[in-house]
Amino acid sequence: MSRVAVPALEDRATLGIGMMLAAWLFFSMIDTSVKWLVLAGLPALQLAFMRYVGHFVISTWAVARGGMDVERFKTDRLGLVLFRAYLLTSSTALNFIALLYLPLTVTASIMFTSPILVCLLGRPLLGERAGPWRIFGIVLGFVGVLVVMRPFGTEFHWAMLLSLNNALAMALYSILTRKLSGVVSTEIMQFYMGLFGTVVLLPTAIWTWTNPTTTLDWVLLVLLGVFGWAGHELLTRAHRFATANTLMPYAYFFLLFLSISSYLIWGHIPDAATLIGAAIIIGSGLLIWVRTRKRAVLRTPPGV
Repeated sequence: MSRVAVPALEDRATLGIGMMLAAWLFFSMIDTSVKWLVLAGLPALQLAFMRYVGHFVISTWAVARGGMDVERFKTDRLGLVLFRAYLLTSSTALNFIALLYLPLTVTASIMFTSPILVCLLGRPLLGERAGPWRIFGIVLGFVGVLVVMRPFGTEFHWAMLLSLNNALAMALYSILTRKLSGVVSTEIMQFYMGLFGTVVLLPTAIWTWTNPTTTLDWVLLVLLGVFGWAGHELLTRAHRFATANTLMPYAYFFLLFLSISSYLIWGHIPDAATLIGAAIIIGSGLLIWVRTRKRAVLRTPPGV
């Protein structure tokens, strides 16, 4: 068992939601940087490798700063920790393949079924019950995503199955994160995620490597790992304070963050459908938050 301390779970949903929103802000910074670098001519799999190798370096330091003792890197949940890392790495890789055949709107819309899958799987895998209002909020948020992305009319393609796998992988990743929180330290989960992604993607990075041509591109390339580590650090810690059912719907805010960065950098102005969909997404998040707060108040003993 690792010597890194494992904080206990706490019922602080508001803090968990705040961490989740910050995590998705960092994830939007990854996608914005990747779009910039892809347009600059850098291979996508090279960028995926840099996202994980930076993560690996930072997470290794986080574990080793208490001493380079091999016991600090051990965990008695190694199988689940590695499976969690596999889910995220495979989702990244398969998403690149799906994007070769499908529009971004289609892959993203399918991926955003993850909150619904978390809601459905949370009961049998975690024992977390999602009430009717929370289910309604999750479905409402998904409707908002469909309004924004408008994927209707696209014919079926086998690559859609890859995107569906990504949605399932992200749902299981969220559930596993909650299951491991309070048992395995965030630092250990971060370390093995970075290690797994780095080792798996190293061959493709060597094969496709292209040097950036500007200082800004080099900076963004290095920051991919920093953004990735920071996002997953916050996401993992958020699961200490709230259930997967409560946190997962806030992934919808990822779309809002991307809309803002697209406008600021490339001048893309959201149309009416995007604004309507964004309002629906925000409304779904607020609905779930209000219901969560109400349930927390009802569980609090008088005088506390």
